[in-house]
Amino acid sequence: MLGDLVEDIVVWVDGPLRHGTDSAAQVFRRRGGSAANVACFAAGQYPARFLGCVGEDTAGDGVVAELVGHGVDVRVSRHGRTGSVVVLIDQDGERTMLPDRGAATLLEHVPDEWLAGLTHLHVPAYSFDGEPVGAAAVDALGRVRQAGGTTSVDASSTGMLEQFGRERFLALLTELAPTFVFANRSESAFLGLLVDGLPGPERARLAATTVVTKSGAEATTVDVPGEGLFTVPVPPVAQVRDLTGAGDAFAAGFLAAFLSGGGLVTGDLRLAAGLGHRCAARVLGSPGASCDEG
Repeated sequence: MLGDLVEDIVVWVDGPLRHGTDSAAQVFRRRGGSAANVACFAAGQYPARFLGCVGEDTAGDGVVAELVGHGVDVRVSRHGRTGSVVVLIDQDGERTMLPDRGAATLLEHVPDEWLAGLTHLHVPAYSFDGEPVGAAAVDALGRVRQAGGTTSVDASSTGMLEQFGRERFLALLTELAPTFVFANRSESAFLGLLVDGLPGPERARLAATTVVTKSGAEATTVDVPGEGLFTVPVPPVAQVRDLTGAGDAFAAGFLAAFLSGGGLVTGDLRLAAGLGHRCAARVLGSPGASCDEG
């Protein structure tokens, strides 16, 4: 996984946020970063490596140590200061994020030894937003694909996609031709990949890519090139308090199952989506993207 490794400051707001005065809340500090989350959740199921950049500071020491402690093979360069994200969680578990990515954008190049032995590289779209990390991510994905590996890209957020540019991102996906694109319902609709449960107007541009669209508590849609789409229901979850990291946990479970099974077969991908759902359910009752729950 290539991307951000940061500190998350997770704020559970107790009731409506009151502008201009105090609002009661619980505050938690967690290791965060979408790519780091995927690596952490995957590590218990399949060997996982994280590639990125953190600051030359104690915060960087801490997030690296936390990730290593969960069994992740961590490869990082050290520049600047470690990034942080304030994550406001409302009473329905929905997130509003205030990111300051710091050193996460400063990855200049991925050495050959960091990619040695990799059979799959996953990159959240956040990594394309900023330089030099954007160019480093594109280059690394191309090198893994050229070496015969598989790749995946997560659409990350509609806010990020709007800022990056819809057409620019679709052109990048067309160039990269990843094995999988992961998106939630709003991201997939924004990109024109899945609209109202049907392939959208831009779907044909990713002719070699399987598009996996998550939809919260509703069924996940998997659209496999040449085979059409199918849905996989989401089992009920008793408590949803914090959605942070749920999409990353899903991607980790899905990819771990895919890589273990070793095939783009419809039945295997149904099982992969099912494992993704189970992994996502682990984090919905805890603050932030905690790998310790479940």
